[in-house]
Amino acid sequence: MLALDVDGVLTDGGVYIADDGREFRRFDIKDGLGLKRVMQAGIEVAIISSGNCESVLHRARQLGIEEVHIGVADKLDVLKSICSKKQISLDEVCYIGDDLPDIPVMKEVGVACAPNNAILEILRTVDFVSQFPGGFGAVREICNFVLLTKRY
Repeated sequence: MLALDVDGVLTDGGVYIADDGREFRRFDIKDGLGLKRVMQAGIEVAIISSGNCESVLHRARQLGIEEVHIGVADKLDVLKSICSKKQISLDEVCYIGDDLPDIPVMKEVGVACAPNNAILEILRTVDFVSQFPGGFGAVREICNFVLLTKRY
């Protein structure tokens, strides 16, 4: 399974606010294709975000991601629940995160990854750091990494 955070991972971490107060996010199209390729290879994908932005639900729907959890206080608890339902061990999970709420998850999964602009505490925790920042190809690079390692 590939599980990931949203803000700062799938997005550039910016919060865009329209004149009417609606929040929205910027997503990288290349990251989306990477996620589709991972799913086509038979790897489950889950989004787990502390944020509560509707645009995340729309983007996940566009990509065909069914496990989407927003407004999450305890990401590890949600991931354990998903893994239990899908009969996947935490050791079989690659997780992508960038900030403090991701650390408990990263300490429990098989492979922890981050964009290169993640906070220092994350960069010291992970197994793999993308050469790209969040929202600008980091997820795509990690998807490629997951696909390469799946073959072995």
